[in-house]
Amino acid sequence: MDLVPALEEPLKNTLGAATAKVMAEHLGLHTVGDLLHHYPRRYEERGQLTHLADLPMDEHVTVVAQVADARLHTFASAKAPRGKGQRLEVTITDGSGRLQLVFFGNGVHKPHKELLPGTRALFAGKVSVFNRRLQLAHPAYELLRGEDVSETVDSWAGALIPIYPATAKLESWKIAKAVQTVLPSAQEAVDPLPDALRAGRGLVPLPEALLKIHRPHTKADIEGARDRLKWDEAFVLQVALARRRHTDAQLPAVARRPTPDGLLTAFDARLPFTLTEGQQKVSKEIFDDLAKEHPMHRLLQGEVGSGKTMVALRAMLAVVDAGGQAAMLAPTEVLAQQHHRSVTEMMGELAEGGMLGGAEHATKVVLLTGSMGAAARRQALLDLVTGEAGIVIGTHALIEDKVQFHDLGLVVVDEQHRFGVEQRDALRGKGKQPPHLLVMTATPIPRTVAMTVFGDLETSVLDQLPAGRSPIASHVVPAADKPHFLARAWERVREEVENGHQAYVVCPRIGDDIDEHTGTGKSKKSPEDEAEKRPPLAVLDIADQLTQGPLRDLQVEVLHGRMHPDDKDAVMRRFAAGETKVLVATTVIEVGVNVPNATAMVIMDADRFGVSQLHQLRGRVGRGSAPGLCLLVTEMPEASPARQRLGAVASTLDGFELSRIDLEQRREGDVLGQAQSGARTSLRMLTVIDDEEIIAEAREEAASVVAADPDLESFPGLRTALDALLDEEREQYLEKG
Repeated sequence: MDLVPALEEPLKNTLGAATAKVMAEHLGLHTVGDLLHHYPRRYEERGQLTHLADLPMDEHVTVVAQVADARLHTFASAKAPRGKGQRLEVTITDGSGRLQLVFFGNGVHKPHKELLPGTRALFAGKVSVFNRRLQLAHPAYELLRGEDVSETVDSWAGALIPIYPATAKLESWKIAKAVQTVLPSAQEAVDPLPDALRAGRGLVPLPEALLKIHRPHTKADIEGARDRLKWDEAFVLQVALARRRHTDAQLPAVARRPTPDGLLTAFDARLPFTLTEGQQKVSKEIFDDLAKEHPMHRLLQGEVGSGKTMVALRAMLAVVDAGGQAAMLAPTEVLAQQHHRSVTEMMGELAEGGMLGGAEHATKVVLLTGSMGAAARRQALLDLVTGEAGIVIGTHALIEDKVQFHDLGLVVVDEQHRFGVEQRDALRGKGKQPPHLLVMTATPIPRTVAMTVFGDLETSVLDQLPAGRSPIASHVVPAADKPHFLARAWERVREEVENGHQAYVVCPRIGDDIDEHTGTGKSKKSPEDEAEKRPPLAVLDIADQLTQGPLRDLQVEVLHGRMHPDDKDAVMRRFAAGETKVLVATTVIEVGVNVPNATAMVIMDADRFGVSQLHQLRGRVGRGSAPGLCLLVTEMPEASPARQRLGAVASTLDGFELSRIDLEQRREGDVLGQAQSGARTSLRMLTVIDDEEIIAEAREEAASVVAADPDLESFPGLRTALDALLDEEREQYLEKG
């Protein structure tokens, strides 16, 4: 790859093997360029003291403070029975708050000599609580006065001390010294921004931005550097996406226009309701795309229960009308079976093509999953290759080499975030020409995320709920503070069942120490579990407790991802038929499951789920005429961030608002990484919620640059930055049609 040699220099050549090893293992930094792009998290002013009052619990922090008091205590212990055990307690202050530092045993001698009252230093350690007071036990520290190592700190810090994202193995000031060593290489950084763009927006050159982000003299230096580096990230990513859009626009595709008075018309005539305005508007956007001779690339997103499946089904019927086939890719067998069941029910005799009693325009709708029997699988494959089946609904099994289509015209990908881009492309590769693509996500996402993550797709939004959807009341149940609230929750479940309805109980784990995602036993405990001294609540345990306790004599069944597919399907059928009254499940019921008679949901250990996931789960109730009830059970204390998150979910049913809250609480990398097939995020400075304006402007600039020069021949610096952003896998993803 054509990368700048100075910035591609391995860190071991400049910092030594030991430091480079720690940087690679703990921060993922391997080259000089990686380190230069490891930006300070914040800055401390040398003339000011920091706020100790806002320190987060259980996090590794770096603070600048002054020693107010230092006391050495001698005590007897098992190791020092004669009273020679030593503990040094140092109190540091920021002028408004205080924090205690504690050193034990042999570790007291050096700090006892150095941390005298009045001494200023950088302190780094993990915040904990002892005797109801915040403390740092055995913190690392770096003095900020005298003629020793602090001279180095003075030289690179100027008036502002950069505080870097650090780890217990690598304190902020050690990173700062490493940056100081490689900073001269910043002069050789090749600028990816076109000169006209940079000049037009008054942005500083890249070498200057790197210098000022690490060694600012004023706050204006920091702001100027940040503005510039945000533009780099936004623009380079948008150019990558614009190039994909440009490539896709050159591809040929078969225009698919529905036949007048064909299958789609017959289906619409069967519908017992009218489509919402939103569904009609989005359907028109899709049909307009399908009529073009270039492949459609559209993202359909909307509220839980807004009727996306109906819109997708009408698009599939339009393609079948036009002589093609449509495939819907679902992330789980439960969801694939659910979609197959609901599509065949909605279509009735229109789904019975080639069968006795099938309607005039009927087609065949087949299911294809990995666990199907050999005979059923052979028949499904035959129906696809002959064109007998107009619609296929399946899991990853659709992507396998053996699956061949007669004429694949449309691919619908449900729950896009569960699939890598290459999987999406593998299915698209099965068409004689590139098929049209409709990507659906049931997790509403802010416009900025759509532009950043799904920037190669046009976006359609469904923000109306169909008529007949009922409101859902949501409440937080504080099980630890008020155990009688949990007892009342089970009473409410019984009341719903007595009124002829059904309920879900959701747990984060299966039980028997089986992890839902890996299927392995003895799943590793998370820090939260260790802190609480209990594992997450499990389906098998809770189901036992309920059948022997508050829900005895009700028909209770379990559903989780490790069950045999036939058993899962049978459980879902019994629940859908109303035979099972309470379904205790993992998140396998998170999307697509549609049982209108289910009105109540109790989510155990709700704090262990993300905001979007809770909103998804909640969307399983309130799907019929009766109002829904969602109870979020937690043992977290009232003041904790987890409880505040649950409060936010309980307070609104607006998925777009919740998606913003979710994104503000997580690193964007989680969002980007998920959607971009696990690729590492390129965003270090840009925040997709706060920098909406930059992202939108960068998208426009990128589109005009790529339209004028698709191969970027006039922009070698931009080409270099793209190479650095895109590893081979993502480069292939961009080049795929």
